[in-house]
Amino acid sequence: MNVLFVSSEVAPFAKTGGLGDVAAALPRALGGRGHDVRIVMPMYARVQTPDRKFETVIREAVLVLGGTRIVFSVHEATLPDSKVPVYFVRCSGLYDREGIYTSDHDEHLRFAVLSWASLVICQRLGFRPDIVHANDWQTSLIPLLLKTMFAWDRIFAATRTVLTIHNIGHQGTFGGSAIADTGLSDAAHHFHQDQLREGRINYLLTGILYANAITTVSPTYAREIQTPEHGVGLDAFLRQRSEILFGILNGIDEGEWSPDTDAHIPHRYSAEELEGKEKNKQELLEGAGLRYIPRVPIIGIVSRLAWQKGFDLCMSVLPRVLAKRQVQLVVLGTGEPQYERFFASLAFQFPKQVAYKRGFSEPLAHLIEAGADMFLMPSRYEPCGLNQMYSLRYGTPPIVHRTGGLADTVTPFDAARKTGNGFLFDHFDEGGLGFGISQALATWGSGEGEDRERWRTLQKNGMRARLGWDERVTAYEMVYRMIAPGR
Repeated sequence: MNVLFVSSEVAPFAKTGGLGDVAAALPRALGGRGHDVRIVMPMYARVQTPDRKFETVIREAVLVLGGTRIVFSVHEATLPDSKVPVYFVRCSGLYDREGIYTSDHDEHLRFAVLSWASLVICQRLGFRPDIVHANDWQTSLIPLLLKTMFAWDRIFAATRTVLTIHNIGHQGTFGGSAIADTGLSDAAHHFHQDQLREGRINYLLTGILYANAITTVSPTYAREIQTPEHGVGLDAFLRQRSEILFGILNGIDEGEWSPDTDAHIPHRYSAEELEGKEKNKQELLEGAGLRYIPRVPIIGIVSRLAWQKGFDLCMSVLPRVLAKRQVQLVVLGTGEPQYERFFASLAFQFPKQVAYKRGFSEPLAHLIEAGADMFLMPSRYEPCGLNQMYSLRYGTPPIVHRTGGLADTVTPFDAARKTGNGFLFDHFDEGGLGFGISQALATWGSGEGEDRERWRTLQKNGMRARLGWDERVTAYEMVYRMIAPGR
């Protein structure tokens, strides 16, 4: 099949979170299956590094949106570890900014242009997509554009659209006057009319209304976003389209995240040979300035420090755990100031037990996964989550709130049956988080003898889970073929 994959971020070129990882891994895996996949993304300032080479494929194209004349060019590179071409939309006035996303007055225009440009690229290069795969609000105008402004072009006669919702909390809501800059003024009757009368447009809702299929990044999240509690105002629309809404778990890049091949960690290991993990624990503690005590477990955290991630619960629970239990904590992350201050103060209060590194470091993120004994991820909600899957692969049992993709990938450990791969808590409150941590520490026990063997069983259960993209790609192919039969 011919697949046009349009995303506001693609790793390693530009990435702020899981979308960037998925927008690289899924097209790479689809290309490996023999599909002709092309990616379109903006050429942000950060993309243009001296070590990257680009071929110009469209020297100049012009759009006129709401009276604004937009001139852009298109440049091609190859997605690493694949043959998949990436087309970068170069428009310095829109994309040469410090951040990928902004709160600037023309944010709606920046991504309207991306949606238009992706289809113009198909026209100019003669690429007939069977599927256009849009991602999140930034590309959610594409289904409506194909239905209206590009409906005349036979190159799109058989094209069908898939919209993947990575986080329904980000919807691209703008004032009603922004409709002119979308280039869809003549199709204004296709926008949600109640919202338009109220003076706003919602990019993500527009995509939900017109996509041929909607996917999201875990089966549980697909159910959750159809409820008022998690649907962020869009649950009724998603219930109306539930027959074409599918939850497909993200996978992990096993070339990048696998302890037996990981170039970022000093000691490699596998489920059959776990000795290297203990050596990584020593390296992690030494680098963190903490004492290595084999029987004392390390809890690891690698995260954006945000309200969504549940760290408000940690502010009351972790000090009590650290005061009462023999446990160490290593944290890597940056984000909201109150959480940064909390972890900094925690390291000051418990200098022999806690180390906090503000910021992000890819090597340290890998070393925490490889050197910690357990991984804490108490998210309030989590569409899919990747860190819990990295933790499973690295034999670092996760402690998670039962929500979204966490509920789909982490199963409670049963020592008697020797089943399960981690620890879950159902109630998002201090008691729930305390219960999850207590369960993990009770299973760890003394960290020696029979307790160590029990922990080894738990580790191996997680490490042997199927977490790569093979199964996930098959699910996407099924969705593609359902809406574009015979392709």
